[in-house]
Amino acid sequence: MSLPAALDTLTAAVDADAANAQVGFRVTGSLTGPTKVALRSGRHAVTVDEPPALGGADAGASPVEHALIALASCHAIAYRVWATKLGLELDDVEVRAEGELDLRGFLGLDTSVRAGFTDVRIVVTPKGPEPAERYRELAEAVDQHCPVLDLFSNATPVERELAIAAEPAGAS
Repeated sequence: MSLPAALDTLTAAVDADAANAQVGFRVTGSLTGPTKVALRSGRHAVTVDEPPALGGADAGASPVEHALIALASCHAIAYRVWATKLGLELDDVEVRAEGELDLRGFLGLDTSVRAGFTDVRIVVTPKGPEPAERYRELAEAVDQHCPVLDLFSNATPVERELAIAAEPAGAS
């Protein structure tokens, strides 16, 4: 199905019943090495690891690199979707996401330093025949509707549950 047809079908389904707008996602995984994590999201397998400087084997992108991957890829997709919705011609879009991290927060060396990114930058280069003003309009639409940009820009409630595995018999 083409992107315009998929967007039309989805929009019609949501217009017919707002419950159709609610979607859930799930990722499961476990450690398979000192810092290596094997994860699954539906039928997709993902390996996450830290670089050697943090005790890993660099078997996959690190968690914070995956955050930047999510931001960059969501932008690329949102540019395509919103170009379609706005009737803009978009031949290609290049994205670059960068972030700075102060490891003192992660390592607990300075409680005044946050554990996450101290800043993130994204550069988006749309390519096509439209005038610059139309691509600025597109950028504004994406800034308002990109789900991962929203995650980076706004606090999202997170509920953490700790499920303690049962102790082996005879352990004290």
